[in-house]
Amino acid sequence: MKWDDVGSMPCSIARTLAVLGDRWTMLILRNAFFGVRRFDAFQAQLGLTRHVLADRLARLVDEGIFTKRAYQERPPRFEYRLSQKGLELYPVLLALNAWGDRWKDDGNGPPILLRHRTCGHLIRPVTVCAQCGDPLDPHDVEPVPGPYWQQRMESKVG
Repeated sequence: MKWDDVGSMPCSIARTLAVLGDRWTMLILRNAFFGVRRFDAFQAQLGLTRHVLADRLARLVDEGIFTKRAYQERPPRFEYRLSQKGLELYPVLLALNAWGDRWKDDGNGPPILLRHRTCGHLIRPVTVCAQCGDPLDPHDVEPVPGPYWQQRMESKVG
């Protein structure tokens, strides 16, 4: 299978990776969550080429993760803001950050700490069941067929 075909797999993780699965895209998202909106600021902070940045931003706009708005006419300049779809990626970034703090520590501690503005405490993301509130552990979760697989099985039988 080619990498380009991953986005058409019947798997939500594969489809998501087809959009977000490169390093630059995730770092662009990180910086957007920290308030970066303008092309030049993304480029200065990340150090990637204009071509690569333009490509990733265009893709994020095409996917509806960013909105693109002009803030200057001459020369044309744009800012990129997270859409609702983009904002819903925040838990993904939090989980990646927490994993990196734990497993990729260089001995100097976390490079950045995240504080909850409301209560003032440092955060540690926890994934919980939306129904009962219990923390989720891989041993407590099982995959079950969703509508896609149910329809597929019914079409094979019928």
